[in-house]
Amino acid sequence: MSVPCRLGGRGVLVTRPAAQAEPLCQLISAAGGVPVAFPTVEILPTADPDAARARLTEPWDIVIFVSRNAVEQALALIGNDPIGGPGGTRVAAVGRATARALSAAGMSAPLVPERGFDSEGLLALPALHEVQDRRILIVRGDGGRTLLAEELQRRGATVAYVEVYRRGLPTAEVGPLLPIWREQIGLLTATSNEVLDNLVQLVGPAGRNWLLSTPLAVIGERGATAAIKLGFRTVAVAEEASDQGMLEALCRLLLAPRRGR
Repeated sequence: MSVPCRLGGRGVLVTRPAAQAEPLCQLISAAGGVPVAFPTVEILPTADPDAARARLTEPWDIVIFVSRNAVEQALALIGNDPIGGPGGTRVAAVGRATARALSAAGMSAPLVPERGFDSEGLLALPALHEVQDRRILIVRGDGGRTLLAEELQRRGATVAYVEVYRRGLPTAEVGPLLPIWREQIGLLTATSNEVLDNLVQLVGPAGRNWLLSTPLAVIGERGATAAIKLGFRTVAVAEEASDQGMLEALCRLLLAPRRGR
């Protein structure tokens, strides 16, 4: 485990879904920070598990997983049945954390972007350029970007979605926490635009000025663009979609010029 800096006792708000927060919290602790877990997205089961299970086990040439949640929820649905039917199906992952989840489940050599760790990075892979007449399934939660499907269809593939989970806004009373956070939280994390939007919504008007002036680590340029549009003043972008990448972004925030609260 690499520790790229010392966080000097700073509190770090970790906003990942509850089941995925622990590895990042451990990295922050190892770097001398104080992780504060506050999930801003709740992962809920799909409303139609039978339909999702049937779609997952149809024959597919390529099955693309857009997140670690997609991997975990899909595997929970199918049990011991093979993804994409028996034999011959390639799996792909939008990012390294998703690829690691696939590898841990025994799906060897998933396709994963060499850089970028987003739909654009995946679409740049040679294996996804020659997809004429291929059947491709995109495994995701409810909603999300359509770029991946649209471009694969343009390249001649037959593309379908299966939504294996839903995202919800947690029920949380943030008001009593704000005085504590103002004193103890020095850095923020957000691993998706929805995570960030929900954080702003949950904090509400009373904590908005404090929130927007607190340095924020995000994943990807899309995350940075969304944060800046919301009004965040100091933003660092993780160079890869991983917990280590987030820690390195947090370290860069320590060196960033900062406006007053």
